[in-house]
Amino acid sequence: MTNTLYYGDNLHVLREHVKDESVDLIYLDPPFNSNANYNILFKSPEGHNADAQIEAFEDTWHWNEKAEDAFDEVMRSGNTAAFELLRAMRAFLGANDMMAYLAMMAVRLLELHRVLKPTGSLYLHCDPTASHYLKLLLDGVFGAKYYRNEIIWKRTSAHGDASVGFGDVTDAIFYYSKSEKTIWNRQFSPLTDKHVSEKYGNVDAEGRRYTTRDLRSPSPRPNLTYEYKGYKPHPNGWSISRELMERYDAEGLLYFPSKADGRIRLKIFLDERQGRPLQNLWDDIPPINSRAQERLGYPTQKPLALLERIIAASSNEGDVVLDPFCGCGTAVHAAQKMGRQWLGIDVTHLAISLIEKRMKDAFPGLAFHVEGRPQDLQSALDLAERDKYQFQWWAVSLVDALPFGGKKKGADGGIDGYIYFKPDGKRTEKAIVSVKGGRNVDVKMIRDLHSAMEREKAPFGVFICVGLPTGPMEREAAAVGVWENEYTGRKHPRLQILTLAELFRGKRPDIPWVDASVLKSAKREDTGRQGSLL
Repeated sequence: MTNTLYYGDNLHVLREHVKDESVDLIYLDPPFNSNANYNILFKSPEGHNADAQIEAFEDTWHWNEKAEDAFDEVMRSGNTAAFELLRAMRAFLGANDMMAYLAMMAVRLLELHRVLKPTGSLYLHCDPTASHYLKLLLDGVFGAKYYRNEIIWKRTSAHGDASVGFGDVTDAIFYYSKSEKTIWNRQFSPLTDKHVSEKYGNVDAEGRRYTTRDLRSPSPRPNLTYEYKGYKPHPNGWSISRELMERYDAEGLLYFPSKADGRIRLKIFLDERQGRPLQNLWDDIPPINSRAQERLGYPTQKPLALLERIIAASSNEGDVVLDPFCGCGTAVHAAQKMGRQWLGIDVTHLAISLIEKRMKDAFPGLAFHVEGRPQDLQSALDLAERDKYQFQWWAVSLVDALPFGGKKKGADGGIDGYIYFKPDGKRTEKAIVSVKGGRNVDVKMIRDLHSAMEREKAPFGVFICVGLPTGPMEREAAAVGVWENEYTGRKHPRLQILTLAELFRGKRPDIPWVDASVLKSAKREDTGRQGSLL
């Protein structure tokens, strides 16, 4: 199913939902950094230092049973080249975090190779931490002869902290094809003003600027050694036949030197140039800075222009683009903007919710699917049992709240999220959200939420639960009282209990002037296309 966001482990999603040879282009930016977490920053309207920081991806590539299973799966895959490389790496690295990462990546690369069409391409984006190992794995999975390029992207400006060694300012993007017959659309970079002034100094009678190119053969060509209009060729001969020379002459494309011993050259007109053919050093796409319009606050966010270039080069309109580590969704955004179909996979509900909002903001009215997140009460219960924290983040997103704190185990002060609202359209207030995924709830949980409301000076509290609230819980919530909006005169219960069943039926907190625009909106795109590509 295209134009779909999948929540879940990309290995499982690929195996269960993506057919053999169904994808035209794959872009992936698999996270790995042994000293860092990958975070999404959610800023509160006040912009204080208490802004919530949520760990959307914690680096969990450690050698354990899952890593051992991944290693064994590569062994059983039938791709002996990939396994022999992986086995050699394990002999060298041992059972450490890097080896776990490589085993996990190897089994996923095998699946990505499976879903890629024969004319398809894969671009793997990485930093220097593991790039050398990943290239070997790609050689094993795709075959070394299908390696096309190592693209170097200058992702940042100079570092001032390079006290020992040189500053790392580049990323590598490995480009592989699945076969010799691959989709390829040549890309060009614009000519600079300096290049134009230096190389295109000639102007013809019609005012067209042009440069000239030598027509000599690079190696001896006796069959192309002929005199033309009194001009002799280079000792190697011309690079074109007499027939083509005559055609160029008729079209006014030949430059005849004033000296009799000079050689004829070919005119290249500036207005016919698409630009300079793009090379593998990309230093013309700046990273996303703090003032960039497309910035969403995701630390590893890549610029749209980078993905647009890759998609333009290796796919055509209507093709399917897959990003199995889609993060904040730049690849699927670029794919939609350029008229491609797309699939995005991420392991966190936070990322999927962010992408969902980004796509709706950028392409109003666009229809797409979100799979793998709870669509009914039973799937919500399953998620609560599988992953308490993912369940909390998902439940918080149902009421347009911002997740509070980080991925912390243990006591959280009774707060799982904030809903910011503006009772007068100007002053920002907040409601506290508490989520309980267990089937049993009691009155103490309501009292804890009330205490958190008093501590945080929050006028509202929202209690989200799986099980039905008891009578004492409802009475305790009612005893907290009501909040009257002085601007509208309406009264709202201060502590409200919502069950998951009610939320699935569309019920939402009764809070005045809920401001759901706290998460930064993506720039609206106007592509001239409407609706769905489904």
